[in-house]
Amino acid sequence: MAKRVVVGMSGGVDSSVAALLLKNRGFEVEGLSLLMFETRGGGQQDPRSCCSLESVADAARTARIIGIPHRVIDCRDIFIGKVIEPFALAYSNGLTPNPCILCNRHVKIPLLLEAANERGAEFIATGHYARMRQHGEGPELMSALDEKKDQSYVLYAQKKEELQRLLLPLGDLGKQDVRKLAGEAGLPVFNRPESQEICFVQGKDYLGMVRALVPGSLAEGPILDGDGKQIGAHSGISGYTIGQRKGLGGNRRKPGGRDPNPLYVYRIDASRNAIYAGPKEKAFVKTIEAEGVNWLLPGHREMQEFEAGVKVRSMMRPARARVYPLGANENARIEFQGPQWAPAPGQSAVFYDGRSVIGGGVIKPWQSDEKGVS
Repeated sequence: MAKRVVVGMSGGVDSSVAALLLKNRGFEVEGLSLLMFETRGGGQQDPRSCCSLESVADAARTARIIGIPHRVIDCRDIFIGKVIEPFALAYSNGLTPNPCILCNRHVKIPLLLEAANERGAEFIATGHYARMRQHGEGPELMSALDEKKDQSYVLYAQKKEELQRLLLPLGDLGKQDVRKLAGEAGLPVFNRPESQEICFVQGKDYLGMVRALVPGSLAEGPILDGDGKQIGAHSGISGYTIGQRKGLGGNRRKPGGRDPNPLYVYRIDASRNAIYAGPKEKAFVKTIEAEGVNWLLPGHREMQEFEAGVKVRSMMRPARARVYPLGANENARIEFQGPQWAPAPGQSAVFYDGRSVIGGGVIKPWQSDEKGVS
C-alpha cells in the first residue's frame, strides 16, 4: 500500500514540484494550503506571497493538474498570534526577528502534522531546499546540495519528532532543475517570480505594522557614540538593526564622493531607547551567546565544547567557531575564529557539522569592546 503524505502547497513552484515528485514516486499525496494572512481594508497583496488568496488559488490549480486532492485551512488567527505579533514585539524591543523560523516552528509544520494525523498520513512534506536523513539515532537535518538555495537554517528549531515525519524532496535539486520539472509537467507556476520580502508586509512598510501593533514603539530617542555622547536622534529603535548605515544623522555624503567616516549601528539599548553608532569595525564581533538552543544531533548538548560551522544569517556560509553549551538553561556561547559582521540579536545562530545541523538558538544582545571585537 502506498504511503500517504500531506504536502504543504504555498502556490509557488517549489512546493508544487515537491508534490509532483512525491506523486511520481508512488506516494498517495494530498495538498494542503494554509491561508495565513490576507490584506484587509482594500489593499493589494503581492501575489507571490505564500500567504495570499491568489497563491492558494494557484495551489488548487496545480493540484488539479498533478491529480491530487487539495484543501485549504484558514489559520490567520494562529499566524497573527504566533508570527506577526511576536515579530512586531521583537522589533519594538530592538531585536531583528526571523518570521520564517517562527512560522515553520509554530504554524506550518505543526498544522501539517495535525492534518496528517487526521488523514492517517505517515508523512508531511514541504518545498524547502534542505535534506532529511533517517537512521537509528533519529532524524538528521542536512543542508541542500545547492548552497545558494539552502534553507536548513529556517528549519533548525523543529522538534525531532516533527523531523522524523518530514520529507524534503527538493534537497538534491537546484532552482533551475525545479523550474524545468515544473515546465515539463505543465504546471502554471513554473516561471513564477520569487518574492524576497516578508510575506505579510506590504510595500516593505514593516514599521507601519509595528506601529499599529505596538503603539508608542516608534518613540524618538538618542543616537550615541561609544563614549555615550549624543551625536544624533532616531525616530524609533524599531527602524534599526545591527550593522545598519542608513538613517543615522552622522552619515552625510560629501560633495563629489562618499562619507569617508560612515557610522554603523552596533548596539541597540531598548531599556534606554538608545542606538549606539560608530565605525564599521564596531559591528564586528567574535563572541556571541544563543538562547533557547534546540539540539538536533545527539551528544552535542552534553559536550563541554565542540567545533562547528555557524551561520548567523540564512544565506551566509558557515563560519568556523567553537561552541560551548551552557548547561540546563539551553544556552550556548559561540567563539568564532574570526570576527563576524553584525550578528543581529533576534536572528538565529545555527551550528553545522559539515552539512548536518547540530542545532541552534536565538542570538542574544552583545556588546562591542573598544576595538570592535568582543
